[in-house]
Amino acid sequence: MSVKIASIYPTLLGTYGDGGNVAALTHLATLHGIAVEVTEVSPGHTVPHDADIYVLGGGEDTAQSAAAAALHASGALAEGVKNGASVLAICAGYQILGHTFLDAEGKPSAGLALLDVTTDRLDTRAVGELLAQPSEFAPAGLTEVFTGYENHGGHTHLGPDAKPLATVTHGVGNGDGTEGAISGRVIGTYLHGPCLVRNPRIAERLLGWAVGRDLDHIVEAEVEALRQERLDFVTKK
Repeated sequence: MSVKIASIYPTLLGTYGDGGNVAALTHLATLHGIAVEVTEVSPGHTVPHDADIYVLGGGEDTAQSAAAAALHASGALAEGVKNGASVLAICAGYQILGHTFLDAEGKPSAGLALLDVTTDRLDTRAVGELLAQPSEFAPAGLTEVFTGYENHGGHTHLGPDAKPLATVTHGVGNGDGTEGAISGRVIGTYLHGPCLVRNPRIAERLLGWAVGRDLDHIVEAEVEALRQERLDFVTKK
């Protein structure tokens, strides 16, 4: 078994440790006996059209607009999704996958329309720990509470062709009580942390999609301790 992972513009979209998502995927793939080929795509370089998993992180407004323009020009990410690839997109990356988001001047910018969402501005910026319970639309096997860190000003509105990934129990998420969005194998979320370090079952789902079978969950004591510490930080305040 082997999996191709494309890390998209990590120098533009890599705030709050989001680069750790690719490291988490690689680590868990190794534990499951899956070979991994990682392509780190820098600005100006070619985005592969044949990756199994694409990973996008967060970034500032200017970096977000630059990344969106480059992905529009490339077309490779959309082609990869059409061919069955999965996507994990965090924060700014999540917004890029929608129809529109706001640029640094507050003007609508075109996204990739890979998720039926649009993003405008929250009244107050969302900063802090984010907990969310997986929704009925979350991928099979994802039942444990999601934990992460959010820092964004985006109010993301879901259209009929996107379903909420989770329901917020602490924090802001999309801004309407839901967190993230999912459509097919495309996942968008505001969970930094990094997301896949705090929520390894999501990583195993992405890998399972890539290899065509469900993966048994591997429990790692250090990861469970991190999750519990973050959950306790919120729930025992």
